[in-house]
Amino acid sequence: MPAEAEAGGDLAHPGPGRGRRKKYLLSALVVAVLLAGGAAVGTVTARPEAGQQRGAGRGNLPPATDTVRREDLSSSTQVDGTLGYAKERKVNGGASGTLTWLPATGSTVRQDGALYEVDGHKIRLMYGDKPMYRPLKEGDEGADVRQLKANLRDLGYGYGLAVDDEFTPGTTDAVKRWQKAHGLKRTGTTGPDQISFQPGAVRINRKDAAVGDPAAPGRPVLTTTGSAREVLIKLDVSQADLAKPGTEVTVNLPGGDTAEGKVTSVDRSVTEEGTDPQNKTPKITARIGFADPQGGNGRGGTPGDKVSAFDRSPVTVDVVGEVRKNVLTVPVGALLALPGGGFGVQVVEGGRAREVRVKLGMFAQGRVEVTGGGLKPGTKVGVPKA
Repeated sequence: MPAEAEAGGDLAHPGPGRGRRKKYLLSALVVAVLLAGGAAVGTVTARPEAGQQRGAGRGNLPPATDTVRREDLSSSTQVDGTLGYAKERKVNGGASGTLTWLPATGSTVRQDGALYEVDGHKIRLMYGDKPMYRPLKEGDEGADVRQLKANLRDLGYGYGLAVDDEFTPGTTDAVKRWQKAHGLKRTGTTGPDQISFQPGAVRINRKDAAVGDPAAPGRPVLTTTGSAREVLIKLDVSQADLAKPGTEVTVNLPGGDTAEGKVTSVDRSVTEEGTDPQNKTPKITARIGFADPQGGNGRGGTPGDKVSAFDRSPVTVDVVGEVRKNVLTVPVGALLALPGGGFGVQVVEGGRAREVRVKLGMFAQGRVEVTGGGLKPGTKVGVPKA
């Protein structure tokens, strides 16, 4: 067979340039199918055949070239998000009377700080996962007693207290010292009319009652959040694999700053988004925490300077998926669909063009991971002009 019949990729159509254009078009269509529907990461294996390289070409050189590069390739996407605060929860009243003071919306209340006031008496925040649901006195036992003793010791009112479940005489003395410091009657007993247990420092998100309203046990007073910042993003269900817990992200903040974070959780429920009731898109919600959101001890610290935008500020999030390190890549447009199946690229060297078969890996950033064909960094490959 004449050399011209095998050169430059015109295996099926020897006419100058015509067959090559068809093969590039076929390649573009196949790659478009691969990339549609979230198939940005995948491996396409060409069917092995004898003779990986096609014949040398005299003349049918590609209209443009690019080079093979060795680089890190990652599947990533940018999504819109909302900057807010984590762990919204209700604070219900623990005492009967009239609300006489409430903290300002947006303020942060920390350990031993006042959450609200009933009949002129402040109910103070102490740390603990179990709510303050009963009066506590000497002889009582339980996890709530342990929480109380831990707080009294941390605040300096019970240096010698053992943090256990027993309300001892030493606990009574520590409670009296705490009551004296806050101008309360020194009874040595305490309960929901003096203390509210919360998991940590809280930010006042909104007031569910007003000063002057009646207060009663179980009646909503405040809605709080944690003091740490978080970002909520919504992803198409087909993108769920991009936002697994632990996935690293970069948050682009208002004003141009960026902050590193990780996906902390993904809601299990799927919601439908969109204004058209007949054409809603199923979405999942992922929550992102920052690498250093507090700038303090994580429980009572203040949010860092970088992550200080207003609540519910819009942000964009760069979500990085799979990363392939130190791989060979070519432009996606350099791929050829070979007549016998699979893919190849056109290598250009010494004024000649030849086709080599390659195996494809990850698609990302307009490039594709390739192996085989004797390719190495710097090798020129053909790319059709747009």
